[in-house]
Amino acid sequence: MNRIPLDIAFCNYDRVQPLVSGSVRIDGVDATFHTERIVTEIFKGMIAERKYDVSELGMTYLLRVIDRPDPEFVGIPVFPNRAFRHSAIYVNNASGIRRPEDLAGKRIGELALYGHDAGVMPKGILSDDFGFKPEIARWLVGGIDFPMEPVKYVPQRHPGNVQVQWADTEADLGRMLEEGELDALISADVPKCVLEGSEKVSRLFPDYVKVEQEYYARTGIFPIMHTVAVRRELAGSRPDLVKALYFALCKAKETTMEGLVQGMTFNNMSLMIPWTTNLLQEIRNALGHDWWPYGMRANREAIDAILRYHFEQGITSRRFSAEEVFVPYLMDT
Repeated sequence: MNRIPLDIAFCNYDRVQPLVSGSVRIDGVDATFHTERIVTEIFKGMIAERKYDVSELGMTYLLRVIDRPDPEFVGIPVFPNRAFRHSAIYVNNASGIRRPEDLAGKRIGELALYGHDAGVMPKGILSDDFGFKPEIARWLVGGIDFPMEPVKYVPQRHPGNVQVQWADTEADLGRMLEEGELDALISADVPKCVLEGSEKVSRLFPDYVKVEQEYYARTGIFPIMHTVAVRRELAGSRPDLVKALYFALCKAKETTMEGLVQGMTFNNMSLMIPWTTNLLQEIRNALGHDWWPYGMRANREAIDAILRYHFEQGITSRRFSAEEVFVPYLMDT
């Protein structure tokens, strides 16, 4: 049987390595795997340069593309990147911000896009839980720690009542936070000043692990950052290959997860991270034995939240349903 060649792009995550190594195969596919220095280069390669048949995409990148006429891509319910994001909100300690309500009237930086994946979720949580609305702050969008070109290959929507400016290419929002030019920063990447322990900055939620665990216990949501997109033409013409891709990605993730769990017997000595076994046990206690689920059923609440937040924050023109974003024949997974 002839195998169909596909170009597939992901970051070098542990959960895709069994695919890259060939220990897990995609039925009917002759896959060539690609990666880039930073994940947004993968997004650009997929959306702007048409380099791949399948790639990881940030949820906000996929939704912005789906919101255009004749969208080229559709998602499959695989989520290679997800993260709790109370920890993504940083403040200058001289700004007077001690609680979420204090963000009102402040100048807040955001990485890469107004509404990047690690920004949509915190804004939604701040709105739901603390009544904070983006229009009561001023926003500066740019890079941190290294120069960043504007993301021009997806629509950059924001409501007319929200003040948004774009920083110069050379701007470092982390430095601006530390020096007090910004009162706060929301960023997927941890700024250098935080990593180096600057006394001028801190997280809005210092005990963020406890806060994020409480959030999960209350909502059941493990926030989704990225999904996997396929060309809509491929999804329509070869559902057999797309299903095979989905199940192979599930198998790759399960293989990695099984390796970590089996490694607990030997204190996960292959990883030079102390207390890894204890951390894994805590994660399994909090999130369940499948702590990084794929498929629709286990992720419906998280998907619905991110779709709602995109609409409420004016990033999409309407509130999309999951059925409009993901292939129909994987909705029962």
